[in-house]
Amino acid sequence: MESGDVLFAFGITLAAGLATAIGSLIAFLKKEQSPAFLAAMLGFSAGVMIYVSMIEIFPKAQEALVSDLGETWGPWVTVLGFFGGIGLIASIDRFVPMEANPHELGNVSSEIEPEQRAKLMRMGVFTAIAIAIHNFPEGFATFLSALQDPEIAIPIAVAIALHNIPEGIAVSAPIYYATGSRKKAFWLSAASGLAEPLGALVGYLVLSTFVSDTLMGMSFAAVAGIMIFISLDELLPSAEEFGKHHVAMYSLVSGMAAMALSLLLL
Repeated sequence: MESGDVLFAFGITLAAGLATAIGSLIAFLKKEQSPAFLAAMLGFSAGVMIYVSMIEIFPKAQEALVSDLGETWGPWVTVLGFFGGIGLIASIDRFVPMEANPHELGNVSSEIEPEQRAKLMRMGVFTAIAIAIHNFPEGFATFLSALQDPEIAIPIAVAIALHNIPEGIAVSAPIYYATGSRKKAFWLSAASGLAEPLGALVGYLVLSTFVSDTLMGMSFAAVAGIMIFISLDELLPSAEEFGKHHVAMYSLVSGMAAMALSLLLL
């Protein structure tokens, strides 16, 4: 394995992961922030997460598990992993208390109450964690494919970068509205994308020696469940709370369309 090949593989994986930061910047383009704009961003984020979970992540999980466990047990383990992820994030949501008084309210609209800011902050952190978990095996796969065939790895990295952009919006928008800090929202959004090069590092160190289709499949299934739960329990209800019903629904569809386009461009 030549050092130039390794550096190339790390480089394109890092670039794909940091595309979440581009999404974060897009969320800040509107100077006059308002609850209605927040509702649109939350609905968009829910659309992104629901679509990518059910159209990309869940099928990948089932494919890996069927390959390893067979046609009978593979689908069952996929479903168990999916609801296991929901159970995990629901437990965290139940037992982790919201902060009473988030700091740094900044220049965000005063129409958002302190309790709502606390909920948004927790929502953004949970979303960042879910996306980081999702990005980790993506980085692993991109790195290994780059080592094997750079011509295949480049379009894969481009596609991952494109769908990381709306994921960056999903992280940064609620955190910005919770804290009023563009810097904090930007860096946490970017950090969720750093799971991609971290996955590449693991790929370099172990080169899939200890990674099985079953482990990868169950991880993907759990992440799909986590992202669906966050979307239905946090993002969509909050979008309805901050804006009109149709704002939430139209932005939900827009988020789905953006993610669909990014996947089709592969």
